[in-house]
Amino acid sequence: MRATMCNIFFVALFLQAYRGTVKPFVNFNAKHDAEILHKAMKGLGTNEDTIIMLLTARSNDQRQQIKAAYKKAYGKDLVSALKSELGGLLESLIVALMTPPALYDASQLHKALKGAGTDDDVLIEILASRTAEEIEDIIKVYKKEFSGKLEKDICGDTSGHYQKLLVILLQGSREEGVDEEKIEKDAKDLFAAGEGKFGTDEETFVTILGNRSAEHLREVFDAYKKLSGSDIEDSIEGETTGHLENLLVAIVKCARSVPGFLAECLYKSMRRAGTDDDTLMRIMVSRSEVDMLDIRASFKKTYGVSLHSTIQEDTAGDYQKALLYLCGGND
Repeated sequence: MRATMCNIFFVALFLQAYRGTVKPFVNFNAKHDAEILHKAMKGLGTNEDTIIMLLTARSNDQRQQIKAAYKKAYGKDLVSALKSELGGLLESLIVALMTPPALYDASQLHKALKGAGTDDDVLIEILASRTAEEIEDIIKVYKKEFSGKLEKDICGDTSGHYQKLLVILLQGSREEGVDEEKIEKDAKDLFAAGEGKFGTDEETFVTILGNRSAEHLREVFDAYKKLSGSDIEDSIEGETTGHLENLLVAIVKCARSVPGFLAECLYKSMRRAGTDDDTLMRIMVSRSEVDMLDIRASFKKTYGVSLHSTIQEDTAGDYQKALLYLCGGND
């Protein structure tokens, strides 16, 4: 009895701390789920509703178990079967949900680097918002999957201080904690490197924003505001340009709040002319088990509308349905 109470307590504690909208399904049975999916795809027509409801209600780890059970029972790959039954944006979304997180990020980066031209927005979004552990996993999976080094591919596609900062982020070696003695100095150095001089010393921005911990940077930003009277973002926007500017601003925003940064990326993906479905899908899938509840809260606070209602206005059909399940509720 005591053990059961203990388990209930830990599950309650886990759910309290859990900020994702997609949670591991409690009475999970991979074989049973594989059977349901098989029936949904069998015969004439496909039951998209069943596929959407089932896969958005399972964790990524559980989806991998369903994939293995499906192969064992039916002798074919579940992802290939889903692809042959679905199409368009829904197909892309379901395939994304079936991909392990590190492989999904690695694939997004590979696509951003290997397409015609470089999709710098993807590089910036992923490398500015992921933890050191996540970046380490991405690098390993990238090498295994694409037989190349992520750092080498990034260096082949970028240059200057922008390249340097991306490479620093790839090291995943930010300092830990707050170094009280450095706060004032960092703020002064940033001021002297930008607003306090003619021209800009990008090197200082790269070194400080690339290496200090998020907690430390938040203290530095406060000290910087007292010193210069303006937010660090405004200074960066006034002092730098192009991809370097975008990456520096993304790092500052992620140091302040990763969910806040991603809420803004989602807003931009839907509130410009035409929907940027790649970004919308990538964030909804990759954050559904991480911090979607916080992204939703930040979205509502910043824009005065819910993420749920914005997705509803901007998308349609089964694709919309799947996104709303990942969103998990209206605020």
